[in-house]
Amino acid sequence: MRRVILIVMFGLLATNASANFGESKVCQKCHPVIYDEFYDSSHRKSSIYTDPIHKAVWDKHPLKEKEKYSCAKCHTPADIELLKKLEAGESALPQQNNAQLEEGVSCVSCHTIERIEEHAKANKNIFTDKEKTLFSAREGKEGEHDVAFERKSSFFGMVTEKSGSPYHKIDFSNSDFYDGKMCMGCHSHKENAHQFAVCETDAKHDSKDEKNCISCHMPLVKGAMNTVHETPTHRYHGFTGVADKPKMLGEYVTLDLSRNDSGFIVNVKNESNHPLFLHPLRLAQLQVSVIRDGKEHDLVSVSFSKVIGKDGKATMPWLADSIIKDTQIQAKESRAVSFTYLLKHADVVEAKMGFYRVSPKAATGLGLTDKGYSSFTILKKERFQIEK
Repeated sequence: MRRVILIVMFGLLATNASANFGESKVCQKCHPVIYDEFYDSSHRKSSIYTDPIHKAVWDKHPLKEKEKYSCAKCHTPADIELLKKLEAGESALPQQNNAQLEEGVSCVSCHTIERIEEHAKANKNIFTDKEKTLFSAREGKEGEHDVAFERKSSFFGMVTEKSGSPYHKIDFSNSDFYDGKMCMGCHSHKENAHQFAVCETDAKHDSKDEKNCISCHMPLVKGAMNTVHETPTHRYHGFTGVADKPKMLGEYVTLDLSRNDSGFIVNVKNESNHPLFLHPLRLAQLQVSVIRDGKEHDLVSVSFSKVIGKDGKATMPWLADSIIKDTQIQAKESRAVSFTYLLKHADVVEAKMGFYRVSPKAATGLGLTDKGYSSFTILKKERFQIEK
């Protein structure tokens, strides 16, 4: 009788898991560490209700009055009902539902991307129609697909090995999940009505370079990937970037110092395969100070930005038709920044390369009063002791 009750209970649990397969909360049962990372990530916080920057821009967008939330495909793909309304040409504005508040870009949104369909205006994610199948990547399993849950016992039942998942099948054969192409449905480029790319990754791939979206923004960190496999590491699902653990990306920036007759040069190198910062709202900055005889002397900061607009003036993205200015440090570029300050023996030069998540001027224009969005964040810091 007890066995029958347990079987019935398991059947109910399985049915419930199937019914809620699209909710990320279900994934927490087997992936507690990864779920906690995801919950604090920009992917989960991507809607107008969880991302104040996105909301500030959307509030000024002309399509808001027309009730056409054109950002849904990438900002809230978990809101299926909203996407259906948009596709049908109906009025479609984000509502305060679970998809908008708790999902955003959900676990299933990413792990069911079968391939990327490339288009001039913006790429498109093509999702799998396989029932309860998620794509993933794991070294040594690149050729495996439709992996189901399996339990093997050895040494007369004393040792048990588990593989797969009891809730879904796993496809390890999708190459896009190894080279980062699966991110390019949303993170490649976006054209406005003027056929102008308001944002684009413009990644430069080198055959000798193993860096890609996943290796940089989802680095291996300590902790088991799930409760079935007690692995020592897993791919970080907080997605390192301007909003989360930016210093982890600092390893892709190098700072060096050299002296010349008029002062000194700080050389900033961007080791990544795309411009150091991609979004037009970002403002990168090099802040340098010289410590002499116990006193700190701040030198003039040098900024790097990409400004889009029209007729030589900065505008909102949907109005822009050209690049007004672009001083961002490009992929693999070394930028030499000169300072006319003669150094002496025992001086210490402190160089800080960092960014404003939203440039202070743009933050004011968007009404973003929280200093967290327009304060300086350090990406990389170096101190140089002058010996001669």
